[in-house]
Amino acid sequence: MTQEQETKKQFSIQKIYVKDVSFESPGAPKTFTFDNWEPKIELNLSNQQQQVDGDLYEIVLIITATVSHEDTTAFLVEVQQGGLFVISGFEEDEKKYLLGAQCMSTLFPYAREAVSELSVRGGFPPLLLSPVNFDALYHQHLQRQQDRQDDTEAAPQVQ
Repeated sequence: MTQEQETKKQFSIQKIYVKDVSFESPGAPKTFTFDNWEPKIELNLSNQQQQVDGDLYEIVLIITATVSHEDTTAFLVEVQQGGLFVISGFEEDEKKYLLGAQCMSTLFPYAREAVSELSVRGGFPPLLLSPVNFDALYHQHLQRQQDRQDDTEAAPQVQ
């Protein structure tokens, strides 16, 4: 690859923003009276991607955490952390990787901070999310797609 081709590649952040947040504490005030706080945390991550215009993409990382104690939902928090990214000059596989892994890695610290702050504002200890390896998740996603494709190709054809 020549230097001219290499310089045509661009991956840049245009804007990072909160697209939507939600906090619910359906068990309050009962949840504040528990003697032994041992929460169970259910965490879901997902994302949305859309091409806004040309090389501009909106990526949204969605984190939903449901925290319960015993049989009571203490709180539920959802953060949709958005970002606008310019991605140009990359091969299709490279672009998919940037959208599916690198953009998520960029947005996660912002979403993690918002989740923690919302839990504290709701009267609970900070919910500190562990780091996420979006590279590994992206490659697992590709492997699952490949496995499904292999299963489809291996299935006998009904005539």
